[in-house]
Amino acid sequence: MALNTVTIPGLTSVEMLHWSQYIQQISGIHLDSTKTYLIQTRLGSLLRKTKSTTWSELLSKIRNDVTGQLRNELINSIATNETSFFRDIAPFELLKNKLIPDLIDRRAKEGYKRIPIRIFSAACSTGQEVYSAIILLKELLGDLNGYDILVTGVDISDRAISQASKGIFSSMEVARGLSPDRLSRFFNALPKGYKVKDEYRSLANFKKANLLAPILPFNEYDIVFCRNVAIYFEAETRRKLFQGICNMLKSEGSLIVGSTETIAMMNDTLNAAYHHNTVYYQKSDAHVSAGIHSASKQNQFNTFFQPNQKHNSIV
Repeated sequence: MALNTVTIPGLTSVEMLHWSQYIQQISGIHLDSTKTYLIQTRLGSLLRKTKSTTWSELLSKIRNDVTGQLRNELINSIATNETSFFRDIAPFELLKNKLIPDLIDRRAKEGYKRIPIRIFSAACSTGQEVYSAIILLKELLGDLNGYDILVTGVDISDRAISQASKGIFSSMEVARGLSPDRLSRFFNALPKGYKVKDEYRSLANFKKANLLAPILPFNEYDIVFCRNVAIYFEAETRRKLFQGICNMLKSEGSLIVGSTETIAMMNDTLNAAYHHNTVYYQKSDAHVSAGIHSASKQNQFNTFFQPNQKHNSIV
Protein backbone atom coordinates (compact mmCIF):
# COMPACT_ATOMS: atom_id res chain seq x y z
CA MET A 1 0.00 0.00 0.00
CA ALA A 2 1.43 3.38 -1.01
CA LEU A 3 1.79 5.88 1.78
CA ASN A 4 0.00 9.18 1.30
CA THR A 5 3.08 11.24 2.02
CA VAL A 6 5.33 13.51 0.03
CA THR A 7 8.99 13.86 0.84
CA ILE A 8 9.89 17.46 1.59
CA PRO A 9 12.89 18.35 -0.60
CA GLY A 10 15.91 20.20 0.69
CA LEU A 11 16.70 23.79 -0.32
CA THR A 12 19.69 24.61 -2.45
CA SER A 13 21.73 27.67 -1.48
CA VAL A 14 20.35 29.52 -4.50
CA GLU A 15 16.76 28.68 -3.57
CA MET A 16 17.34 29.84 0.01
CA LEU A 17 18.75 33.12 -1.27
CA HIS A 18 15.66 33.70 -3.42
CA TRP A 19 13.31 32.82 -0.54
CA SER A 20 15.20 35.06 1.86
CA GLN A 21 15.07 38.00 -0.54
CA TYR A 22 11.34 37.58 -1.19
CA ILE A 23 10.39 37.20 2.48
CA GLN A 24 12.41 40.27 3.39
CA GLN A 25 10.78 42.21 0.56
CA ILE A 26 7.22 41.49 1.70
CA SER A 27 7.70 41.48 5.48
CA GLY A 28 11.08 42.89 6.47
CA ILE A 29 11.95 39.59 8.17
CA HIS A 30 15.53 38.54 7.48
CA LEU A 31 16.31 34.84 7.17
CA ASP A 32 19.96 33.99 6.71
CA SER A 33 21.37 30.80 5.19
CA THR A 34 21.11 28.96 8.53
CA LYS A 35 17.30 29.18 8.46
CA THR A 36 16.65 26.63 5.72
CA TYR A 37 15.03 24.37 8.32
CA LEU A 38 12.46 27.08 9.04
CA ILE A 39 11.37 27.21 5.40
CA GLN A 40 11.12 23.42 5.28
CA THR A 41 9.22 22.97 8.54
CA ARG A 42 6.82 25.90 8.26
CA LEU A 43 6.10 25.78 4.53
CA GLY A 44 6.14 22.04 3.92
CA SER A 45 2.35 21.84 4.12
CA LEU A 46 2.01 24.68 1.61
CA LEU A 47 4.39 22.91 -0.75
CA ARG A 48 2.22 19.78 -0.57
CA LYS A 49 -1.03 21.75 -0.85
CA THR A 50 0.11 23.42 -4.08
CA LYS A 51 1.54 20.12 -5.40
CA SER A 52 4.90 21.79 -5.94
CA THR A 53 7.85 19.49 -6.47
CA THR A 54 10.58 22.03 -5.71
CA TRP A 55 10.94 25.13 -3.53
CA SER A 56 11.57 27.22 -6.63
CA GLU A 57 8.25 26.07 -8.08
CA LEU A 58 6.41 27.00 -4.87
CA LEU A 59 8.03 30.44 -4.76
CA SER A 60 7.03 31.04 -8.38
CA LYS A 61 3.42 30.10 -7.60
CA ILE A 62 3.34 32.49 -4.65
CA ARG A 63 4.79 35.34 -6.71
CA ASN A 64 2.30 34.78 -9.53
CA ASP A 65 -0.82 34.23 -7.43
CA VAL A 66 -2.98 37.21 -8.35
CA THR A 67 -5.37 36.53 -5.45
CA GLY A 68 -2.61 37.05 -2.89
CA GLN A 69 -3.87 34.04 -0.92
CA LEU A 70 -0.62 32.09 -1.19
CA ARG A 71 1.34 35.14 -0.08
CA ASN A 72 -0.93 35.46 2.96
CA GLU A 73 -0.41 31.80 3.78
CA LEU A 74 3.35 32.31 3.52
CA ILE A 75 3.24 35.26 5.92
CA ASN A 76 0.98 33.40 8.35
CA SER A 77 3.45 30.52 8.39
CA ILE A 78 6.65 32.54 8.67
CA ALA A 79 5.53 35.18 11.19
CA THR A 80 6.41 34.28 14.77
CA ASN A 81 3.31 34.48 16.96
CA GLU A 82 4.84 33.65 20.33
CA THR A 83 3.08 35.78 22.93
CA SER A 84 1.22 35.63 26.24
CA PHE A 85 -0.76 37.85 28.57
CA PHE A 86 1.42 40.23 30.62
CA ARG A 87 4.52 38.78 28.99
CA ASP A 88 7.53 40.15 30.91
CA ILE A 89 5.86 42.08 33.71
CA ALA A 90 8.39 44.96 33.81
CA PRO A 91 6.87 46.94 30.86
CA PHE A 92 3.43 46.73 32.42
CA GLU A 93 4.77 47.92 35.78
CA LEU A 94 6.33 50.81 33.85
CA LEU A 95 2.97 51.53 32.24
CA LYS A 96 1.16 51.38 35.57
CA ASN A 97 3.56 53.28 37.80
CA LYS A 98 5.11 55.82 35.43
CA LEU A 99 3.82 56.26 31.89
CA ILE A 100 0.04 56.36 32.43
CA PRO A 101 0.15 58.58 35.57
CA ASP A 102 2.51 61.00 33.83
CA LEU A 103 0.35 61.03 30.70
CA ILE A 104 -2.82 61.76 32.69
CA ASP A 105 -1.09 64.62 34.52
CA ARG A 106 0.04 66.16 31.21
CA ARG A 107 -3.37 65.86 29.59
CA ALA A 108 -5.15 67.26 32.67
CA LYS A 109 -2.89 70.32 32.60
CA GLU A 110 -3.72 70.76 28.92
CA GLY A 111 -7.39 71.10 29.87
CA TYR A 112 -8.87 67.83 28.64
CA LYS A 113 -12.14 66.91 30.31
CA ARG A 114 -12.12 63.39 28.87
CA ILE A 115 -8.47 62.40 28.77
CA PRO A 116 -7.36 60.61 25.57
CA ILE A 117 -5.05 57.62 25.92
CA ARG A 118 -3.65 56.12 22.73
CA ILE A 119 -1.50 52.99 22.85
CA PHE A 120 -0.05 51.09 19.88
CA SER A 121 1.11 47.46 19.86
CA ALA A 122 3.47 46.66 16.97
CA ALA A 123 3.38 43.06 15.73
CA CYS A 124 0.61 42.34 18.22
CA SER A 125 0.19 38.71 17.14
CA THR A 126 -3.06 37.30 18.55
CA GLY A 127 -3.70 40.32 20.78
CA GLN A 128 -2.55 39.34 24.26
CA GLU A 129 -0.41 42.47 24.65
CA VAL A 130 -3.30 44.71 23.63
CA TYR A 131 -5.73 43.11 26.05
CA SER A 132 -3.12 43.10 28.83
CA ALA A 133 -2.80 46.89 28.43
CA ILE A 134 -6.59 47.28 28.57
CA ILE A 135 -6.84 45.13 31.70
CA LEU A 136 -4.11 47.21 33.34
CA LEU A 137 -5.87 50.47 32.44
CA LYS A 138 -9.13 49.25 33.94
CA GLU A 139 -7.41 48.12 37.13
CA LEU A 140 -5.45 51.36 37.42
CA LEU A 141 -8.15 53.87 36.49
CA GLY A 142 -11.34 52.20 37.67
CA ASP A 143 -14.21 54.03 35.98
CA LEU A 144 -13.11 54.51 32.36
CA ASN A 145 -15.89 56.95 31.42
CA GLY A 146 -13.58 59.88 32.06
CA TYR A 147 -11.10 58.61 29.49
CA ASP A 148 -11.06 58.25 25.72
CA ILE A 149 -9.11 55.01 25.36
CA LEU A 150 -8.00 53.21 22.20
CA VAL A 151 -5.40 50.46 22.10
CA THR A 152 -4.44 49.59 18.53
CA GLY A 153 -2.70 46.39 17.51
CA VAL A 154 -1.25 45.64 14.09
CA ASP A 155 0.29 42.49 12.69
CA ILE A 156 1.31 41.31 9.26
CA SER A 157 -0.52 38.01 9.72
CA ASP A 158 -4.22 38.10 8.86
CA ARG A 159 -4.72 34.86 10.77
CA ALA A 160 -3.32 36.42 13.96
CA ILE A 161 -5.38 39.59 13.51
CA SER A 162 -8.54 37.53 13.02
CA GLN A 163 -8.10 35.80 16.38
CA ALA A 164 -7.13 39.04 18.11
CA SER A 165 -10.26 40.79 16.82
CA LYS A 166 -12.51 38.02 18.08
CA GLY A 167 -10.86 38.08 21.49
CA ILE A 168 -11.24 34.33 21.89
CA PHE A 169 -8.48 32.33 23.57
CA SER A 170 -7.98 28.71 24.55
CA SER A 171 -7.68 27.54 28.14
CA MET A 172 -3.96 27.09 27.57
CA GLU A 173 -3.56 30.65 26.26
CA VAL A 174 -5.35 32.31 29.19
CA ALA A 175 -3.40 30.15 31.64
CA ARG A 176 -0.23 31.87 30.44
CA GLY A 177 -0.22 35.13 32.37
CA LEU A 178 -3.76 35.52 33.71
CA SER A 179 -4.78 34.90 37.30
CA PRO A 180 -8.17 33.25 37.99
CA ASP A 181 -9.40 36.61 39.30
CA ARG A 182 -8.50 38.48 36.11
CA LEU A 183 -9.94 35.69 34.02
CA SER A 184 -13.32 35.92 35.77
CA ARG A 185 -13.45 39.73 35.67
CA PHE A 186 -12.41 40.32 32.07
CA PHE A 187 -13.50 37.18 30.20
CA ASN A 188 -16.64 35.15 29.60
CA ALA A 189 -16.31 31.38 29.59
CA LEU A 190 -17.15 29.54 26.36
CA PRO A 191 -17.68 25.80 25.80
CA LYS A 192 -14.12 25.78 24.50
CA GLY A 193 -12.00 28.63 25.81
CA TYR A 194 -12.69 32.20 26.90
CA LYS A 195 -13.78 35.44 25.24
CA VAL A 196 -12.84 38.98 26.27
CA LYS A 197 -15.93 40.81 27.52
CA ASP A 198 -17.34 43.24 24.97
CA GLU A 199 -16.86 46.29 27.16
CA TYR A 200 -13.11 45.69 26.99
CA ARG A 201 -12.97 44.44 23.41
CA SER A 202 -14.55 47.74 22.36
CA LEU A 203 -11.40 49.54 23.54
CA ALA A 204 -9.25 47.58 21.08
CA ASN A 205 -8.72 48.08 17.38
CA PHE A 206 -6.85 45.57 15.23
CA LYS A 207 -5.50 46.01 11.72
CA LYS A 208 -3.42 43.94 9.35
CA ALA A 209 -0.43 46.06 8.40
CA ASN A 210 3.23 45.91 7.46
CA LEU A 211 5.16 48.06 9.95
CA LEU A 212 7.61 49.04 7.23
CA ALA A 213 4.97 50.33 4.82
CA PRO A 214 4.43 54.13 4.70
CA ILE A 215 0.92 54.01 6.16
CA LEU A 216 1.58 54.43 9.87
CA PRO A 217 -0.23 57.37 11.54
CA PHE A 218 1.69 60.56 12.29
CA ASN A 219 1.84 62.10 15.77
CA GLU A 220 -0.99 59.89 16.99
CA TYR A 221 0.14 57.69 19.89
CA ASP A 222 1.18 58.29 23.49
CA ILE A 223 2.80 54.90 24.01
CA VAL A 224 4.12 52.32 21.55
CA PHE A 225 5.00 48.74 22.39
CA CYS A 226 7.51 47.32 19.91
CA ARG A 227 8.97 44.38 21.78
CA ASN A 228 11.08 41.68 20.18
CA VAL A 229 10.16 42.85 16.69
CA ALA A 230 13.36 44.46 15.43
CA ILE A 231 15.40 41.36 16.26
CA TYR A 232 14.11 39.81 13.04
CA PHE A 233 15.33 42.73 10.91
CA GLU A 234 18.67 43.83 9.52
CA ALA A 235 20.23 47.10 10.74
CA GLU A 236 18.89 49.32 7.96
CA THR A 237 15.40 47.86 8.31
CA ARG A 238 15.53 48.45 12.07
CA ARG A 239 16.41 52.11 11.50
CA LYS A 240 13.45 52.47 9.14
CA LEU A 241 11.16 50.80 11.69
CA PHE A 242 12.17 53.07 14.57
CA GLN A 243 11.97 56.20 12.43
CA GLY A 244 8.40 55.27 11.56
CA ILE A 245 7.60 54.69 15.23
CA CYS A 246 9.17 58.03 16.17
CA ASN A 247 6.86 59.73 13.68
CA MET A 248 3.86 57.93 15.23
CA LEU A 249 4.57 59.22 18.72
CA LYS A 250 3.15 62.42 20.13
CA SER A 251 5.41 64.87 21.93
CA GLU A 252 6.74 63.18 25.08
CA GLY A 253 5.37 59.87 23.82
CA SER A 254 7.14 56.71 24.92
CA LEU A 255 8.49 53.64 23.15
CA ILE A 256 8.85 50.32 24.97
CA VAL A 257 11.15 47.72 23.40
CA GLY A 258 12.17 44.22 24.51
CA SER A 259 14.26 43.79 27.64
CA THR A 260 17.35 42.80 25.65
CA GLU A 261 16.86 45.36 22.87
CA THR A 262 18.26 48.84 22.38
CA ILE A 263 17.73 51.50 19.74
CA ALA A 264 21.16 53.04 20.28
CA MET A 265 22.58 54.15 16.92
CA MET A 266 19.18 53.48 15.35
CA ASN A 267 17.37 56.75 16.03
CA ASP A 268 18.60 60.09 17.35
CA THR A 269 15.19 61.59 18.12
CA LEU A 270 14.21 59.23 20.94
CA ASN A 271 15.99 59.65 24.25
CA ALA A 272 16.62 56.80 26.69
CA ALA A 273 14.82 57.17 30.02
CA TYR A 274 14.77 54.97 33.09
CA HIS A 275 12.24 53.94 35.72
CA HIS A 276 13.74 51.69 38.35
CA ASN A 277 15.48 49.00 36.27
CA THR A 278 13.42 49.44 33.12
CA VAL A 279 14.62 51.45 30.13
CA TYR A 280 12.26 53.09 27.66
CA TYR A 281 12.60 55.81 25.02
CA GLN A 282 10.85 59.16 24.97
CA LYS A 283 10.22 61.71 22.24
CA SER A 284 10.97 65.24 23.35
CA ASP A 285 9.20 68.48 22.42
CA ALA A 286 12.13 69.42 20.23
CA HIS A 287 11.34 66.53 17.89
CA VAL A 288 7.60 66.92 17.57
CA SER A 289 7.95 68.77 14.27
CA ALA A 290 10.47 66.34 12.80
CA GLY A 291 9.40 64.48 9.68
CA ILE A 292 6.65 66.80 8.47
CA HIS A 293 4.18 65.00 6.21
CA SER A 294 2.01 66.39 3.47
CA ALA A 295 -1.71 66.88 4.05
CA SER A 296 -2.49 64.04 1.66
CA LYS A 297 -0.26 61.69 3.62
CA GLN A 298 -1.86 62.81 6.86
CA ASN A 299 -5.30 62.01 5.47
CA GLN A 300 -4.07 58.59 4.37
CA PHE A 301 -2.72 57.86 7.85
CA ASN A 302 -5.87 59.05 9.61
CA THR A 303 -8.09 57.01 7.32
CA PHE A 304 -6.13 53.81 7.95
CA PHE A 305 -6.05 54.10 11.74
CA GLN A 306 -9.20 56.11 12.38
CA PRO A 307 -9.83 56.04 16.16
CA ASN A 308 -13.61 56.01 15.76
CA GLN A 309 -13.28 52.60 14.07
CA LYS A 310 -12.42 51.01 17.40
CA HIS A 311 -15.65 49.00 17.42
CA ASN A 312 -14.32 47.07 14.41
CA SER A 313 -13.01 44.60 16.97
CA ILE A 314 -16.53 43.50 17.84
CA VAL A 315 -17.63 40.57 15.68
